[in-house]
This record gives sequence, C-alpha cells and structure tokens, in this order.
Amino acid sequence: MIEGILVEGLVYGILALGVFISFRVLDFADLTVEGSFPAGAASAAAIVTALGSGGSGLAMAAAPLAGFAAGALAGLATSTVHHKLKVPPLLAGIVTMTGVYSINLRILGGRPNLPLIKNNPLLSGARSWLGPGINPDLALLAAVVLAAFVVWGLLDLFFHTEVGIAMGAMGDNEASVIQAGVNPMRLRTLGIMLANGLAGLSGAFAASYQGFADVSFGSGVVAAGLASVMLGELVLKTHFIGLQLFRVILGSIIFRALMYAARSWGYFAGITPNDLRLLTALLIVGAVALSRKMPGRAK
Repeated sequence: MIEGILVEGLVYGILALGVFISFRVLDFADLTVEGSFPAGAASAAAIVTALGSGGSGLAMAAAPLAGFAAGALAGLATSTVHHKLKVPPLLAGIVTMTGVYSINLRILGGRPNLPLIKNNPLLSGARSWLGPGINPDLALLAAVVLAAFVVWGLLDLFFHTEVGIAMGAMGDNEASVIQAGVNPMRLRTLGIMLANGLAGLSGAFAASYQGFADVSFGSGVVAAGLASVMLGELVLKTHFIGLQLFRVILGSIIFRALMYAARSWGYFAGITPNDLRLLTALLIVGAVALSRKMPGRAK
C-alpha cells in the first residue's frame, strides 16, 4: 500500500511540478496538461513498442525523452496560439488539448490504448540497476524516487539561473522583465514548454507504471495537479524555490494517500470510486479556503 502511494505520488508529482510552473510561476492558466500528459504516455509507448524487447536499454532512455518532447511540443502549440493569435490562455489550452487528442490516437496507431506489460522500460531498467532478484515493487519505487529527485534537482538548478530567475519574476511583474531587456513572449513560451514537457515526462512514467498508455490518460490531471500544489502549500511554508518544488512532490504524495484512503475506506461513508473527482474538487476548494485564513495570507 505504502509503496503504491509513494510510486503514484512521485510519478504524478512530476506532473504537479509542471502545473506549479504554469499556474504559480508563470501565472498562466494552462489546460494543455490534459493533452500533453497522454501525449507523453503515447509517445513513450510507441517508442518502446517500436524498439521491442531487444532495445530495452535504449527504450529506458528514449521513452522518457520522447514523452518530454511530446509534451513540450504541445506547450509550444499553446504558446503559439496564445501569443500569435491573441487567444486567452484557457481557450488556447483547450484548443491544443482538443487537437492533441487526435494526434495521440495517431501516435497509438489508431488504437485507444497500447499495452506495455511485456516490455516495461521502467521496470526493466530498475531490475538491471538493482539486480534481477529484487522485488518488482521495490525496484519500481527505487526507479521512480531517482527520477523524481533528479527532476527536482534539475529544476532547482534551473530556477537559480538568470533565465529561471527572470521567469519567476515575470509571473509577479512582467514589466520588470521587460525593463531588464528580456522578451516576455519567449520567456513565457519557454516556461509553457517546460511545464508541459514535465507533464509529458510524467505521462511516460505513468504509462510504464500502469503497464499501458491510454488516450484518455489526461482526464482530470489538471485538477489533481492543482490539488497537489495546494496541499503542499498548506503543509510547508517557504520562500525558497527548492523547497517550493519539493513541497509540490510532497503534496502529490499526500493527495494520492487521501485518494487511496477514500477508495479503501470511503464505503463506510457511502463514498464510491465515482466520487473521487468530487473529492478532488472539494480538496482544492478546502485548500484555497484554509490558505486564505492562515496568517500572512490575503483575505
């Protein structure tokens, strides 16, 4: 149980990091994630299937990269629609998300899903790294822990660079970035691509963890990502970007634990799996309400 919660929390924590960048850092309400997440899963599954069992070593590296690239391209499409056609962020994300659905079907060869049970690069890589005799659940957990904390570390380094600092400043005050001689359109485009690239990377890991890629993988992931971000903000208060990124991952683990509790013991209160979306919405509303009542928060 604990292993499953941690694995899911870390896999979807990478997605939540992308949501954090778009909604918190860039202040850009982006729904593209619901298309870029399954795009990453579909691209990774297509790469793994094309390479076959003989290319498991190459697939272990190529599948996550393909997932990240697919998500980043979806983000680029949203940024182009927003900046070039002056379409509002929400509508631009919806347009891209709608179009990416058909592209994902093409990537999957016209099928709604693609199994990876016989050729799982995440599990194969973890077993080769830790040894074939290790428990598969522990191997998956170790691989996902490594992946999540590598992503966290790289993002922490990025947000300490000049570009990363400028990106954070743009979300608070775009005029200050313009005065510094930075093109806000290019900077925002980079941020949107990074956010959706992380969503695609998460989708690639999710496909490997679940054992299949599905065209409907992205349903509800924006709400889950937002819930993770807000839960993290409730349990850890900090102004340091590294800890802000860490608390997003922590919030994702807490969110998955709450969803597991609702699935396992919710029947005592009449809660069924059909109610999980409603619980996610209530979590977001509750987190917002609590954060506004805390000291130092705007009323």
